[in-house]
Amino acid sequence: MKQDLDQLISKHGAHALWITGAAQHNPAMVYLTGGAHITGADLFIRPGQKPILCHGMMERDEAAKTGYELLSYANFPINEYLEKAQGDLLEASANRYADILKAIGLIDGKVLLYGVLEFSQLFALVQRLAELMPGLQLSGDFDGSILLEARATKSADELARIRHMGQITTCVVKRTRDFLTAHKVQDETLIKQDGSPLTIGDVKGLINLWLAEAGAENPEDTIFAIGRDAGVPHSSGTLSDPITLGKTIVFDIYPCEAGGGYFYDFTRTWCLGYAPEEAQKAYDQVKSVYAQIVNELENDINPSRYQTRTCELFEGMGHETIRQNPQIQQGYIHSLGHGVGLNVHEKPWFGREKDPTNILQVGSVFTIEPGLYYPDRGYGIRLEDTWFVREDGSFEKFVEFPMELVLPMRGA
Repeated sequence: MKQDLDQLISKHGAHALWITGAAQHNPAMVYLTGGAHITGADLFIRPGQKPILCHGMMERDEAAKTGYELLSYANFPINEYLEKAQGDLLEASANRYADILKAIGLIDGKVLLYGVLEFSQLFALVQRLAELMPGLQLSGDFDGSILLEARATKSADELARIRHMGQITTCVVKRTRDFLTAHKVQDETLIKQDGSPLTIGDVKGLINLWLAEAGAENPEDTIFAIGRDAGVPHSSGTLSDPITLGKTIVFDIYPCEAGGGYFYDFTRTWCLGYAPEEAQKAYDQVKSVYAQIVNELENDINPSRYQTRTCELFEGMGHETIRQNPQIQQGYIHSLGHGVGLNVHEKPWFGREKDPTNILQVGSVFTIEPGLYYPDRGYGIRLEDTWFVREDGSFEKFVEFPMELVLPMRGA
């Protein structure tokens, strides 16, 4: 959590964190500012000191909402630096940042950089700034060992926001289910009022609309894939595909709060009208593995244990798994789960058994999502819910929603 930052910064031998970019759709900045309406800023965090937020004058009121110490860019007029640099924007910007760093007393030590900014610009800026300030060691945090570790445990407020996103998500899933099952069917294909086939694109457009109406965003799209596409785990679906009876539909939806806030992750697999025998058998196996893993969850352990356990269970049912062959394209071919927060995929990781900090603990938020995929047979199955570890160490699913493969058609 945020209160762990000072300890984590010192633990990793750093002197400061430098977070740059907008305060929306920028996880590091959203985490530390609360998602204020700031289009561009620089935040400096040092152990034992109040954070300093550099901001534009037009956004001074939004910046003030963070409660941080403020420093306006207006104190360092870019035109003056451009004049001195004879119009060279890189040189002007680097010198401007050098003066900002000197003004806040950050002139030496290891500084870790975070945030979202155009890579080409940031790379050039950091290179030149390192030349201007040789006492600073400007570095990245490649595996997110500080911020991702802090974010790996959620506060009560964060959990409440994720639960709210779960409620929005499942409400949209219910609307989608009811919309599909109300359609008329002609030759096994769902038909719109104008007589044309209902397509994947039609449904995805409505999903986006319903999310927007609920105040959520869908920045990473939605997986709504039918038939063979359902057998490829991250196929988002072919927009022109008609929706037909008896084919598996993998519906994996992972929206976030408006502005790039907290995500939720949820998957159901449906067959409209009826399910082929092979798909039903695979569905029952996935559902049984899901239930078995949930029953075995324990606190204070590396979740990679459950990836191994899932492989054991599926292998016992006769399916090939990623443990046996990392290059397989059918069977069980992905990780069991991942953390969820300001990124839809974050710590804890279910595939990192060697990381001692990668554990399920109080405040952890994570998915459980076993699946089986047979694209050449025209189907795929996945079931997913988002869970968290409560204060008492027990596990809770954020939102309940039915697990049912076959959806009876209600249309006339």
